[in-house]
Amino acid sequence: MSLVMAEKKTKKARNPGAVKRRRKPAGRSTGLEAAELQEATPPGEVAELEQAVERDGGKVLGHYREPYGGHWVMLAALPIGQVEPTPYQRNLSDTHVRKLETVIGKLERFLDPIIVVRIKDSQGAAKYWTPNGHHRLSAMRTLGAKSITAILVPEAAVSYQILALNTEKAHNLREKSLEVIRMYTELARLVDASEESYSLEFEEAAFITLGLCYEERPRFSGGAYHSVLKRVDFFLKQPLRAALEVRRERAKLLLELDDLVVEKVAALKARGLTSPYLKSFVVARINPVRFRPKESAPLDFNEALDRMSKAAAKFNPERVKMDELARSGGAPEGGD
Repeated sequence: MSLVMAEKKTKKARNPGAVKRRRKPAGRSTGLEAAELQEATPPGEVAELEQAVERDGGKVLGHYREPYGGHWVMLAALPIGQVEPTPYQRNLSDTHVRKLETVIGKLERFLDPIIVVRIKDSQGAAKYWTPNGHHRLSAMRTLGAKSITAILVPEAAVSYQILALNTEKAHNLREKSLEVIRMYTELARLVDASEESYSLEFEEAAFITLGLCYEERPRFSGGAYHSVLKRVDFFLKQPLRAALEVRRERAKLLLELDDLVVEKVAALKARGLTSPYLKSFVVARINPVRFRPKESAPLDFNEALDRMSKAAAKFNPERVKMDELARSGGAPEGGD
């Protein structure tokens, strides 16, 4: 009997100098022509908002319809003391703020307006929240600016779409997750809508659970679990307040699993095995969906965590070989 060895297909190497192909433009154009942005008369609520800006000590510099969806916005100069980040904003990056201070100061120009919405606090005082502009606002404050230019969006609900709007500095997993859970907590206090109705704003259900873990443990290595959670953690149909309690239970289970994983990582280190991928290696070994066919019914979150906890308890660090670890990859422990 002869054995015929299948010829291994070689992956075609990409030319290092080749230009990456871009997405093709849409087949038809959409939105407004340049001349149409100011053609129509703004609705009454826009005129009322312009008057409110003037009463707040600001100055409306112009209004127009943004070119894609045709929604009314206005360009305004606002007293810098009345502008603040949304309460669920991610933490500032000091390095990024320092860079902005240097560049703005050197150019002696502020050319990139922040995005704001006008809201009223519990005492009825007006203020302006920025879902996209925290770093620029902080830099301008440090430089001693009296005012700041902003694109004012009439619909305050836009501020909750913060993850989609915030392009000022790329989020890492920890920042995204903390921002989502802060927004979630605020919304749970204000509205009775279901969790899944805010799927656009939250982006991924896993961010909610991970956010609670990061609040409990700031140095939590969420990246090691993210790929698993994306396949077992889904948006809930319950109202936000009730769903938040479910989320807290899920975060508790995940942190308990992490305690087991940390023990196994410590045992591997005690054997002299050192790698930034130790935690990812252990999690990959106990991952119940790693080789699960995608056409199979998804595992329930609790079932998946239960399987992982049992597998972690059985995991034997003494049987791990150096070459197995060398072949492993994934997010380093500090890669969040």
